[in-house]
Amino acid sequence: MTDQILTIKDVAIYLKLAEKTAYKLAAEGKLPGFKVGGSWRFKQADIESWIEDRKNDKQN
Repeated sequence: MTDQILTIKDVAIYLKLAEKTAYKLAAEGKLPGFKVGGSWRFKQADIESWIEDRKNDKQN
């Protein structure tokens, strides 16, 4: 298994967002993530795919 799992803090740093913003996006279902024991977790590959989707939306 090679997928890296990120925390909300990791995702916020990666996307250069405030943690509160990353949490809000995840809670609204706009950021691909899942909860483990009440804490948000994200697969890095899913976040990268989400970024590419956003880039492609802007180009079309």
